[in-house]
Amino acid sequence: MRLWIEGGQGMCQNLTIDSERTGSLMTNFADRRRMMVDNQVRPSDVTKYPIIEALLSVERENFVPQALREAAYLGENLAFSKDRVLLEPRTLAKMLDALDITADELVLDLGAGMGYSSAVIAQMAQAVIAVEEDETLARDAETLLAETGVVNAVVETGPIAAGAPQHGPYDVITVEGAVEVVPQAIIDQLKDGGRMAAIFADGNLGTVRIGLKVNGQMNWRFSFNASAPVLAGFEREEAFSL
Repeated sequence: MRLWIEGGQGMCQNLTIDSERTGSLMTNFADRRRMMVDNQVRPSDVTKYPIIEALLSVERENFVPQALREAAYLGENLAFSKDRVLLEPRTLAKMLDALDITADELVLDLGAGMGYSSAVIAQMAQAVIAVEEDETLARDAETLLAETGVVNAVVETGPIAAGAPQHGPYDVITVEGAVEVVPQAIIDQLKDGGRMAAIFADGNLGTVRIGLKVNGQMNWRFSFNASAPVLAGFEREEAFSL
C-alpha cells in the first residue's frame, strides 16, 4: 500500500507500507482503546454498558489531528489549539454517566471539535446536533462522522455560545470545554426537565456540574473535578469601575 505524506519544505514523500504493518497499527489502537476503558474509565466508576460500548467502538485516534494520533488515548486533554481541547476520556465518560442519555433523546453537543464526542454520544442518543465555530474543525467533523457511518449526527458551523436553536429544544446539552457562565441563549434551548453538563472554571481549577432545568431555571449540582480551557462566549463579563 502506498501513502503520500507531507515532507519538509512542502515536498511530498512516497512511502510503501505493507498490509501486515498496517494491520499491526490498527490492532495497536484497538488495544489502546481497551486499555483506556479498563485503566481510565472503569476505575472512575463508569460501568454503564452503552457508554463502555461506545468508547470501545469509536476510534478516537481518527478524530484528532494526525500529529496527535499516537497521543489519542492518553489520560489527559489533547489540545487542538491554545484554547481548544479534546476532553480526556475520563472526563467525557463521567459526564455521560451523570447525564444518563437514553435512546429517545436529542442532544446538543457544544464545541464538538473534530466530532469525537458527538460520535460517542450518537451511539446512545436518538440524534446529536454538533456545534463547532472553527470552520476547519467543523468540516473535519462532518467528514469523519460520515466516513465512520454516524448517520444520526448533524454538524452546524457557527458560534458555540449561540447553540443551534433551530433544531431544539434539547433533552440534553453537553459542553466540550469549560465555562465561567452559561449564556441564557443556551439555557433557553434546553427542555424543561432537561439536563446539561459543563466544566465550570475557577482559575486553574474546575468542577463538572450537572444542571437540571426546572420551571425555566437551572439547578446545578457538583459531580466531579475536571479542567479545560474556557470556550469563547462562555466567559464571565468583567466588571468595570470608574
